[in-house]
Amino acid sequence: MRRLPAVLACAAAASVLALAAPAQAASPHFVKTSAAGPAADGTLSVAFKVAGLGDAVTTTVTASADATAVYACRNNGGQFPSDPKKQEVSGPVSASGEFTSGRNGQITGTLTLAPPVSALECPPGQSEVLVSVVYAGVAVSEPAAGVESVAGTFPRVFFDV
Repeated sequence: MRRLPAVLACAAAASVLALAAPAQAASPHFVKTSAAGPAADGTLSVAFKVAGLGDAVTTTVTASADATAVYACRNNGGQFPSDPKKQEVSGPVSASGEFTSGRNGQITGTLTLAPPVSALECPPGQSEVLVSVVYAGVAVSEPAAGVESVAGTFPRVFFDV
């Protein structure tokens, strides 16, 4: 009869360890990352796949980069004056989103980075346009999987000013 409490205690401990094992088995990591663009509006699409999260895990994924954008004033006729007003804006850009893993413990998604915002003021009869944009140092991060760099620099020129 004295063995019964000991046997029950061992069985309870084994049950707790068995339940804890799947949580410890999760090993979040990036399977792939890539970027496409910049698109016609100057945005950069950053795609990713994270695995090893466990089933139905909700997490925040962030894409980031260093970006440089050039803006200029263009007249209503679609032309640039001989001495156009221009502004170059540089700085970090980022986009985040919440994603939930499926039954396979994976998340596949895309985040969109936008160029840095301009403060250029154009004279009457002219409007601001994005002339060019370059994204460098693109990376994707997730708290448990860490940070994964996206190889390459992503430039696009829209107008020759």
